[in-house]
Amino acid sequence: MSEGQVRFETQGDIAVFTLDAPASRNALTPRMLCQLADHVVAFAQSPSLRVAILTGSGDKAFCAGGDLARTLPLMSGDRQPQDAWDHRVLNEPLVMAASGLRDYPLDKPVIAAVNGACMAAGFEILLGTDIRLCAEHATFALPEVKRALIPFAGSLARLPRQIPQAVAMELMLTGDAISATEAQRLGLVNRVLPAAELMPQALALAAKIARNGPVAVQAVKRTVVAASGLPLDQAYRLEDEAKARVMASADAREGPRAFMEKREPVYRGQ
Repeated sequence: MSEGQVRFETQGDIAVFTLDAPASRNALTPRMLCQLADHVVAFAQSPSLRVAILTGSGDKAFCAGGDLARTLPLMSGDRQPQDAWDHRVLNEPLVMAASGLRDYPLDKPVIAAVNGACMAAGFEILLGTDIRLCAEHATFALPEVKRALIPFAGSLARLPRQIPQAVAMELMLTGDAISATEAQRLGLVNRVLPAAELMPQALALAAKIARNGPVAVQAVKRTVVAASGLPLDQAYRLEDEAKARVMASADAREGPRAFMEKREPVYRGQ
């Protein structure tokens, strides 16, 4: 049985993660979870990479969720660990944290390019991305309750913060799917595009963000995530701390100077 893989490629300062198991609709095996976690960590630690894109291979699915034959039985105890990938999933908390974009500290932006069905664990990873583009034929669902399971990689906490709570509850309690246009109407995704335009537009958007000052970009993401749900006075303190760090950076001096000198800025992330 194929265990799939997660490809990690770079285009300049942009990283592209591709879930690659098209025969199983890019369902996440233990191997893929470990590889995705390792790639996320490598991206976070790279001084040269500024933005990531997450997508799936083929044209049918972004990710159908966790592999029902390998991953879910392993996590429920119905299958004993058989290899190093299995043991890592069970014993290394970093694997689930980083692969789910859930509680791993990632300040760099991640763009989702949803090329088809986005289900279960795939939907949960989507909730950890910052900007979301999807193809017109994409669908979205959290069907776990239909298998007597729950979404446990962030949806219970994140989904009601990202769309209206009553709508989030209906999605999670029924397990029913919604279309790309409905996902956009709810604010779950930013844009719905023809399939052929999905990756070109994702790359163009990533390039636009990568041209901006990385200290500022990462400060925006870090502060927004940390301030979510806090009282305003606490959130304002986080904003003030971010302002102090950014204004003390060399990039913050370079940006206005380049504007006055009518040239392109050269940001070094310092």
